Amino acid sequence: MSSVHLLIDGAIAEMRLDHPAKLNALTPAMLDQIMAHCDTVESNGDVVAVLVTATGPKAFCTGADITAWADLSPADFARHWVRAGHRVFDRLARLSKPTIAVLEGPAYGGGLELAAACDIRVMGRGAKVALPETSVGIVPGWSGSQRLARLLPEAVLKEMALFGRVLTADRCATLGFAAEVSDDPCATALDIADRLRATSPRATEVAKYMIHAAVGEDRSAMIEALGSGMTAASADKAEGVAAFRAKRKPVFGGQ
Repeated sequence: MSSVHLLIDGAIAEMRLDHPAKLNALTPAMLDQIMAHCDTVESNGDVVAVLVTATGPKAFCTGADITAWADLSPADFARHWVRAGHRVFDRLARLSKPTIAVLEGPAYGGGLELAAACDIRVMGRGAKVALPETSVGIVPGWSGSQRLARLLPEAVLKEMALFGRVLTADRCATLGFAAEVSDDPCATALDIADRLRATSPRATEVAKYMIHAAVGEDRSAMIEALGSGMTAASADKAEGVAAFRAKRKPVFGGQ
């Protein structure tokens, strides 16, 4: 049975893929669970960081479970499977909390795209990444040709997507895709996440929004969120709300 578990230990949350029989390949139910867990974590003010991990050392995630989409019509494949995955990965990428993907084993196809939706990645020495979609007659569909193009050089992305080459953990670190390569990637990721306990959650959230706006990750929403945050703390906003409630004209002071 496939599942994604949400484990919260104080300030650190963990989303754990649990489908080891199929190397943690993603099913529709797992996508739904990731979306729900993102909503839960977002509303939990105690959580300062989220780790995305996987059950078993054999694989982080080998992408989408082929049996879940193989028999879909072309329209349903595009409309329901691909777009559904995009919505889930976008939700993860745009969490206000910093996220760390922990790759103890291979991340292929949708698994690599899932890791790319996190803010940083920590890889085990045996972990590797690839985009093998063309070998089964499809193309990367969950941001592999889009978000990954911001994180990796074009030529490297083409190595994987066009030529089927596999990148090792060490090469990922050299390219800046992996923050660290570790003998114990989960422990390393926890150590990185623990440092957030000493930083301002609000400042960290705003810094993430600013970076996302700069690189085009949901830029319009990020800019409006930042602008709304500035006005929400103003005396003018308080006066506007008070005037509305009192059914009078507001007197703004520009503060």
